[in-house]
Amino acid sequence: MEQHTTVTLGGDLTVGRIGYGAMRLTGEGLWGEYPDREHAIKLLREAVEAGVSLIDTADAYGPHTNEVLIREALHPYPEHVVIATKGGFVRGGPDLSAMEHDPSVIGAIGHPAYLKQSARLSARRLGVERIDLYYLHSGYATDVPFEDQVATLAQLREEGIIRHIGLSNVTPEQLRSARSIVEIAAVTGHFNVASRGEARLLEETVAGGSVFAPWQPVSLIPPGVATDTNGPEAVRQILAPIAEAHRVSVPQIALAWLLARSPEIVPIPATTSPEHLRDNLGAYDVTLTARELAAIDAVSPES
Repeated sequence: MEQHTTVTLGGDLTVGRIGYGAMRLTGEGLWGEYPDREHAIKLLREAVEAGVSLIDTADAYGPHTNEVLIREALHPYPEHVVIATKGGFVRGGPDLSAMEHDPSVIGAIGHPAYLKQSARLSARRLGVERIDLYYLHSGYATDVPFEDQVATLAQLREEGIIRHIGLSNVTPEQLRSARSIVEIAAVTGHFNVASRGEARLLEETVAGGSVFAPWQPVSLIPPGVATDTNGPEAVRQILAPIAEAHRVSVPQIALAWLLARSPEIVPIPATTSPEHLRDNLGAYDVTLTARELAAIDAVSPES
């Protein structure tokens, strides 16, 4: 089965089906500057030169440093490059490991004034008048009803600050509610070979005509921990022989499976390695057989 290598966001933005998640180009714990700025700038430019046309970031990455880095590396942006960013998450300190006992480390705010400020400042940091794709970073904020948060993004679109609206880390019910207010171009959530708890969100996304962008797409362990492309033995026993048969890496098989899972899926793998970047893009050239797809489908239940 031939893979489609592009998808259209919001009816007018065509992007490659393997994007780049820039999140890891920050300091330890996603806090502060990436320690090797020259390397980060070179990697971002290499990604675009290699054909990546969707760069994913957020104001919470750094905070703010990731957006500034992307501007320094890529501005003025090539016409085919889409920059997606997010707003609504807040960081209260650098130690993510303290989240369990200190709720002030990370949180979510949905107040209209805050979201409007966040979008405008993201546009300023990115050096654009209008953000191509702006995500509400989560459905967790409780200070304002979720529907009001979506309505704020709809207003920002009417004002020309953002072009298309996305949702990150929401429930299928929240997605349906958002769609009753405004068109949703993309949804991002955690979904990969080994972790398919967001399968219902994926189906809801695709059924409504939106693009689904899974984060940590090559990780073979549950969300909330660092990416691990080795995974448990049961997963390796399935993926490793398939990778060997195609003479590619296991991450390439994981990405090829996602590309085959739905033509509306756009994985956004994150890496700081040029070699891994090229390896990820090599997944375009991997065509899995029906038997291989069935074997990978059986790795984890979709629930």
